[in-house]
Amino acid sequence: MTWTELVMAAAPIQGDQPAVSDVRTGEVLSYAQFMRRVTRAAAGLRRQGLRYGEPVLIDVPLGASLPVAVHSVAWAGGVAVLGHARSARMMITQRHDETSAVDVEQVYSFQPAPGAKSFSELINDRSLEFGPLAGPALTLDGERVFDHDELATDLRRLAARLVIGKDDIVIDAVSEPFRGLRVVDLAMMSGAHVVVAHEPSLVGCRVLAAERRATIVVAPYEVARRLLGDPILRVVDERAVVSSLGL
Repeated sequence: MTWTELVMAAAPIQGDQPAVSDVRTGEVLSYAQFMRRVTRAAAGLRRQGLRYGEPVLIDVPLGASLPVAVHSVAWAGGVAVLGHARSARMMITQRHDETSAVDVEQVYSFQPAPGAKSFSELINDRSLEFGPLAGPALTLDGERVFDHDELATDLRRLAARLVIGKDDIVIDAVSEPFRGLRVVDLAMMSGAHVVVAHEPSLVGCRVLAAERRATIVVAPYEVARRLLGDPILRVVDERAVVSSLGL
């Protein structure tokens, strides 16, 4: 089972249950919606000529759209580039900035923007039923490329160590997108509901945890250590979700 397959595995069972709630935008993405968007957008990327192993720049903040963008590329056989890069043929962004110095031919934006096509144009009634069996999937710096097997194996190890269940509500209050993506991946493969915080602050985490009746918070060390002591809330240092990848 590849990385994206592992993340989508709970979708047939969880269906319309919430998968990702984005506090910043108010969007709530169900498991069924996530799987539908990923497989259909992947088909759209293939129609636009995405080649196996081809890099696609991802300039999307942590939230409900980030896992959709990244896993669409991975399911289509491309390599999602989360770090800084100067050029690529394709780019997926939250809102395209025409003044950007990045050299790209095709830009797909989640929000309307001059010089970009809507991400929704990639999606129609046709889905890509089968993703790649293996191969490259994601890079942060353009040099070290993580493949599907490495990312999937690491997720399984994390799941065994952190033990998240389908009834958990996970606050994702991390400091950078890849760590946040790993939290989303981990929660979704377990069938849990992940709530992406607006920012990784102590007050914000406490308020959000109380409002959402959260059971787990993943946050930076300084925030996490000050949240310790709550008898209901399990607190995880954000470094734990990437340390086994050597990051």
